[in-house]
Amino acid sequence: MASLLPPRLTPPVAPVRERRSVTAQAGGAFPFLVTNRIFPLVVLDMPPSKSAPTETQAQLRAGARAARVALGERQRCIASERIESAVAHSNVFARTSLIGCYLSCNSEVDTWGIIARAWRMNKRIFAPVTGKSGSMQFQEITPDSVLRRSHFGILEPVGGEILSPRKLQIVLTPLVAFDAANNRIGMGGGFYDRTFAFLKHRKALLQPKLVGLAFACQQVEHIPANPWDIRLYSIITEIT
Repeated sequence: MASLLPPRLTPPVAPVRERRSVTAQAGGAFPFLVTNRIFPLVVLDMPPSKSAPTETQAQLRAGARAARVALGERQRCIASERIESAVAHSNVFARTSLIGCYLSCNSEVDTWGIIARAWRMNKRIFAPVTGKSGSMQFQEITPDSVLRRSHFGILEPVGGEILSPRKLQIVLTPLVAFDAANNRIGMGGGFYDRTFAFLKHRKALLQPKLVGLAFACQQVEHIPANPWDIRLYSIITEIT
């Protein structure tokens, strides 16, 4: 088991990387600050694996991922700060207490600042945990949580209360590409589409509201939606 801080982007130029050991200091590279206390998370490493993409969406996915990486760490940091602020000041965030949120890594929009804000506001955060059978559940993450890498290389909490996806109020959703109609392309595993398939059968998207987080450069002209795809409620970018 290794001590590891979550991959927090620190403005304006700090790189995103995992750290094997950290001396936590106030104002440092994202130790959790909740009521002025430091809460490091512990991460257990597991070997990563990849999901298989579909051919049609693979081209859009590759282009959007390349555009995201091309932003560079500095620009992603600045954009993530703006997205964090937009989420925190949104009505949908202010009115909810049970929030699903992915744990960001690599070049994704950073969610660790949003998570810290939620904790300071006494909101509860539930992170996705994937199963080998293609299932996904949401498990609570706290400042004392232990994290490990899944077989997809994604950080997931070890232990914690499990909450039904139907009971979440909003879900901050990762994506690789999106269009103006709020269609989404993810990593290709289909976990979100399967988990929230029940939203397809509602006359209105009541709960949870799936809110995608992305950089503006990830927008594409059109995503041909599959019958099983779940459209997002909204998408927040740095120019929203």
